[in-house]
Amino acid sequence: MSTEHPARVAGLKSQAAVRAKDKDTWVSLFAVDGIVEDPVGPSFFDPDGKGHRGAEAIAAFWDKAIAQTDSIEFLFDDSFACGSEVAYVGRIRTTMAGQIIDAEGVFTYKVDNDGKILALRAFWETERAMTTLKPA
Repeated sequence: MSTEHPARVAGLKSQAAVRAKDKDTWVSLFAVDGIVEDPVGPSFFDPDGKGHRGAEAIAAFWDKAIAQTDSIEFLFDDSFACGSEVAYVGRIRTTMAGQIIDAEGVFTYKVDNDGKILALRAFWETERAMTTLKPA
C-alpha cells in the first residue's frame, strides 16, 4: 500500500484537516469545481442529493456537518488506490453532544492532476449508523 498515491495523500490531508477542525485547510484541498457527497444521495445535509459543489457550498457543508461535532475519527481498515481515486473501507466515528455514532461504509476521494480533490463521496447508510448511537 503506497502512501504516495495522489488520491491517498489528498484523503489523508482531508482527514487530518477534519481532525484538527481546520476548515480553511480542508476547503483549500478541493478543486474549484470539487464536490462533496456525504452521504451519497438525498440526506439531512443534502435533501436534493446533488452534493455540495464549489468552495462556498463545501464550506457550508463544513458548517452544517463538521463544525457541529466534538470530534471525528477515521477508523479505516484498508484503502485501495486506482487511477486517480482511493477508496477507504471502515467507519467514521463522530462524537457530538455527548453521543457517539459510527458510520460504516466506503469513502472515496478522486483527485485532479494537481492532487486537488475533485470528489469526496461517502457511501454509508443513515439508518444503519443510527443503530450505533451510544453515550460518549
